[in-house]
Amino acid sequence: MRDVAIIGVKNTKFGELWGKSLRDIVVEAGAGALEDAGIGGKEIDSLYVGNMSGGRFIDQEHIGALIADYSGLSKNLHVPATRVEAACASGGLALRQAIMAVASGYNDIVIAAGAEKMTDVGSEEASSALAAAADREWEGMAGATFPGIYAMIARLHMHRYGTTSEQLAEVAVKNHKNGSLNPIAQYKNRITVDDVLNSIMVADPLHIFDCSPITDGASALVLAPADIAHKYTDTPIYIRATAQASDTIALHDRRDITTLDATVVAAKRAYSMAKLKPEDIDLVEVHDCFTIAEICAIEDLGFAEKGKGGIVTANGETAIGGRIPVNTSGGLKACGHPVGATGIKQAVEIVTQLRGEAGKRQVEGAEYGMTHNVGGSGATAVVHIFSRER
Repeated sequence: MRDVAIIGVKNTKFGELWGKSLRDIVVEAGAGALEDAGIGGKEIDSLYVGNMSGGRFIDQEHIGALIADYSGLSKNLHVPATRVEAACASGGLALRQAIMAVASGYNDIVIAAGAEKMTDVGSEEASSALAAAADREWEGMAGATFPGIYAMIARLHMHRYGTTSEQLAEVAVKNHKNGSLNPIAQYKNRITVDDVLNSIMVADPLHIFDCSPITDGASALVLAPADIAHKYTDTPIYIRATAQASDTIALHDRRDITTLDATVVAAKRAYSMAKLKPEDIDLVEVHDCFTIAEICAIEDLGFAEKGKGGIVTANGETAIGGRIPVNTSGGLKACGHPVGATGIKQAVEIVTQLRGEAGKRQVEGAEYGMTHNVGGSGATAVVHIFSRER
């Protein structure tokens, strides 16, 4: 297997992009990543695009072909394009497929992209589309929503470990602060713990400020074999590990709903592949679809003792400048969560940080970064580790 490097990256702005279509934002991200890598479409061997629910959000399937067409990669170049779906982990899994295509030697230059256009439908229809990432028969048909599912996780975490609503709120406060420093973020407003606790209750104990938003956005990466990466860029970022794991799709069948076993297993596989430990990681982008999800994630990835994620957050250890900066992009909570794009956006943030190009949110001296992308309530987890040096 060949070593793989990232040679180009691009995010669109995240938010309510009513003036642009899905094809518009994907072309913007893809063209930007190619420009960043200094290459043209003729050099692309294949394209993988993460998209959860184009059929529900914009009434469009056959997303891979659509993106290849409007990116100028189909009519004359006939570049193979594959749509990858794993609910909210679609982007992370698209990246994994692209990595394997390059690592295997089957392709040399590959685009990994992700996109979702979520605001073209009403909130009720968007919620229904997202609920399809859970077990429709045993959860959705019984009235369970994702805020409700994660509220159950939060409530048990509070009961078992003493986690508080204030600690949950600290996650949102930190991520909004980071988002205020990110030019592409959907929300750049800073908030306080009181703002979170006084916001509308969605599913007890989760308030509206504990929840990630509905978002439009696209992100793209260009991958190449590590041996030729310096041909394209002076700052290639190397992929040290890619790992994926699964768990039951329904919450009620889990061993322990406060631990996402798929995250634990994927992380162990990634650390083993990279020959690293949690203490070697300098920053991490985790899947904070709800504030409790970030607390569980930092525990399951090995950055906090089980049950202590809330304390670690409240102590400032996950802030920029802390022991392990988490979600420097603003995370799903403030940067936004266009579900098919999130896993790619996370990787763009880590690449930007390891290049030293993150501006006011820069983590100084970062050598290793990690991304953690989750599908549903934890049925799919994808973990990647990146490094500045090969």
